[in-house]
Amino acid sequence: MMAQFWLALPMALVVVGAFVLLMLSTVKAMRLRHYLWIAVGFLALAFAVELPHFGTGEGGYLFVEVFGKAWRIDDFATLFDLMFLGGALVTLLVNSVYLRKRRYYNGEFFALVLFSVFGMMTLAHANDLVSAFIGLELASLSVYALVGYHKNNPLSGEAMFKYLVLGGVAAVLFILGTAMIYGVTGTTTVSELSAHLAAANDREAFVLAVAGMLILSTVLFKIGAVPFHAWVVDVYHGAPFPVTMFMASVFKVAVFAIALRLYLSYFAGGAIHATEALTALTVLTLLGGSWLALSQNILKRMLAGSSVVHGGYMLIALASIGLGSELAAPAIMFYLLSYFISSVGAFGILSYVAADAKRPLTYDDFRGFAVRRPYLAATMAVFMLSLSGFPSTIGFLGKFYIFTAAIESKQFWLAGLGIFVAFVSVYYYFKLIAVMYFYDEEGEAAGEPMKFGISTVLIALMAVMAVWGGIGTGLVPFIPGADGLIDIAKEAMESLR
Repeated sequence: MMAQFWLALPMALVVVGAFVLLMLSTVKAMRLRHYLWIAVGFLALAFAVELPHFGTGEGGYLFVEVFGKAWRIDDFATLFDLMFLGGALVTLLVNSVYLRKRRYYNGEFFALVLFSVFGMMTLAHANDLVSAFIGLELASLSVYALVGYHKNNPLSGEAMFKYLVLGGVAAVLFILGTAMIYGVTGTTTVSELSAHLAAANDREAFVLAVAGMLILSTVLFKIGAVPFHAWVVDVYHGAPFPVTMFMASVFKVAVFAIALRLYLSYFAGGAIHATEALTALTVLTLLGGSWLALSQNILKRMLAGSSVVHGGYMLIALASIGLGSELAAPAIMFYLLSYFISSVGAFGILSYVAADAKRPLTYDDFRGFAVRRPYLAATMAVFMLSLSGFPSTIGFLGKFYIFTAAIESKQFWLAGLGIFVAFVSVYYYFKLIAVMYFYDEEGEAAGEPMKFGISTVLIALMAVMAVWGGIGTGLVPFIPGADGLIDIAKEAMESLR
């Protein structure tokens, strides 16, 4: 029993931290920096406790006597837990300057972040459709509130309302699919579904196929895949910068945690033929996301549109899983990490610059940025190169593994489309680089001294990681490069078998 408590301790620390922040939010003597460091402290402690769990080879279920097989403990869930905790830590610290200059943040904001992380961790460990729904909705409801946190901003309120309504519809689809599966099989345990699928007759197989597509629709909505993408640009634009970063990176990682576990157990065995539908949606997502990104002038909206494209890349690998690709699942996990590093860095710079801005940042606001802030311009260029898939960056290797998985599963044309879309993305990513370095600012472009702080140090570290992860070298044995990261992903996937 004590061993199970130890395994559950990271999740317990996160939820306890959330309640502590809620109670302290009524204390008038507390300042924003106090809430920030309390949240960071609980997240860092949970990360330190979780880290030794990875790679132990231990697998099983948490508190079987109480929850049955609802909560799975394995390297797969542990690796995602580490990504959630690390991602939330980086999000809060990178946005420390932005948070400090906005007076409407208090302890409730940080409590909501921790509640959302707890929901994501629950989602990663879920081995039951009901527990997965609880985790998904706990994470989502917290994000809904975070999106509308700036109560005096009409865009923020509109974004929250749109996300809440559409997210509620998506949640209904998930629970309806779960009810249909239970009606046919008598169970909602994910690890037991493949056996029921194999033994199903034609009528039962049809019902299970419909149920699976309903659940898949919820997953596709959460990652913003076309045609479930209508909310993405407006919600990302209306949400405060820290929340946009949190949604684009950490929350997207959480959705793929359950997507991988469900797809490997429910679809990839071949009993439910979803590959054709998923391939069609992948094509729509790649093309539709590219059009969204190309048509934007506000940088926040451009990155929102491009996040749809990056979801499409990962859907390429997800479709490849059902066609026998061994690299597809690890490729998704590697791509999640590469996208997290690049997007957090890019949003972090926008947040740092927007801390003093009175309106949304556009391409024109970065004219002459390389003269005014050369170090931030250099790191932004690295992140744009990585997001576009430029060689020697972690984004390039992420796309390389994705396209290799597609070729391995004989989806040559889909890999070709992905490469074409990557070339299209060069336009809107390199446009920002060109504006920063080759366009003069209107008026005098006076140089500004580089201000060192936790935000700028973390942004620089993200840039170094984007380059280091793309080199794939092993010059420093205890720091994994690209090869080490893909090995870690493969080890995590092995725990699902």
